Amino acid sequence: MLSTGNDEQVEVGERILDAAASCLVAMGMERVTLAAIARRAGVSRPTVYRRWPDSRSVIAALLTERITAAWMALSQPGTGREALVERIVAVAARIRHDEVVMQVLHHAPDLAMVYISQRMGASQRRLVDLVAAELAGAQASGSVRAGDPRQLAAMCLLITQSAIQSAQVVAPILDEDDLSTELAYNLNRYLS
Repeated sequence: MLSTGNDEQVEVGERILDAAASCLVAMGMERVTLAAIARRAGVSRPTVYRRWPDSRSVIAALLTERITAAWMALSQPGTGREALVERIVAVAARIRHDEVVMQVLHHAPDLAMVYISQRMGASQRRLVDLVAAELAGAQASGSVRAGDPRQLAAMCLLITQSAIQSAQVVAPILDEDDLSTELAYNLNRYLS
């Protein structure tokens, strides 16, 4: 099968993001440069620059890809509120174990804080859209309370994001299983 130019562009973009993940884990956020990413991806620096203006932009795109992939990788275990909460909790656990996401969260707080306290990133907007769509369906079946699905989804994002970013802080009190149990309880109560 012949590859189209667009397929090649996607493959190059994926190689660059994979290289960025590898650099981030191996070198830490402070030492990741576009040159290092290009070298690891086997492409020229201008090839990377055509897609992203700097290494922080590559890392932001990488985070979007990782977080969105975590959601898409887990199939919906059913319909309704309990199934949706189960999926959100499973995605949170997966993200808590994602080496790349945790590297940024714990070792690049200035970058992480942009998406925690200043503005929503692409992955957050995407997750709100995905969760809102499922919430609307759960509302139609009567398992989720009335309210604007996007507002409910945004609050679910805040609750879950807080559990992810603070998991290490409360680990002496809430181990992984307990954290997941309490997160599920909170989300279920909020959406009931």
